[in-house]
Amino acid sequence: MKIMKQVLSKAFVMFLIYTALCGVVYTGCVTGIAQLLFPDKANGSIIEVDGKKYGCELLGQSYNDEAHMWGRIMNVDVSTYKDENGKTLMYAAPSNLSPAGGEYGELVARRVEMLRAANPDMEETAVPADLVTCSGSGLDPHISPAAAEFQTARIAKANGMTENAVREIIKTCTSGRFLGLFGEETVNVLKVNLMLDGILQP
Repeated sequence: MKIMKQVLSKAFVMFLIYTALCGVVYTGCVTGIAQLLFPDKANGSIIEVDGKKYGCELLGQSYNDEAHMWGRIMNVDVSTYKDENGKTLMYAAPSNLSPAGGEYGELVARRVEMLRAANPDMEETAVPADLVTCSGSGLDPHISPAAAEFQTARIAKANGMTENAVREIIKTCTSGRFLGLFGEETVNVLKVNLMLDGILQP
């Protein structure tokens, strides 16, 4: 019985020590270092201008008007979840539709039709795949440079800009491959639209 008490006592002490080390000291150090070196990313990569928050650069937002760039299809649910006050919460997820299914084909066809109608200058150009498909998260904030270029003429006309001016904004909001080798170039849709609105400066 005495040995059992000693074992339990040591186990409890070890539990307290590792809880303090892993739960307090380690997390405190990581959080402090992140706030010191990467405060923007540590706080959610929120785009804030003059004290106003416009969104997270890592989460997509829905645009479907002529003057703004359109992003990927967003599979958003605003009917399932509510907070403790009954306020609707937005939830996003992949569609889980099979490319072999009819519903998926209809979704893509509708999206292609919308893009063709909105971008008549590009009738001879194939619609980039990322503009008609949903990402794994359902909230992808990026599109390909080809998808951005597909919309350049429409955006320029709607905003009274030259196409080259729009391309300069797109170039500013384009991220290259990781280490120049991995992944693909991507364009952040939210940043482009905030620059088009004059909120962010190129």
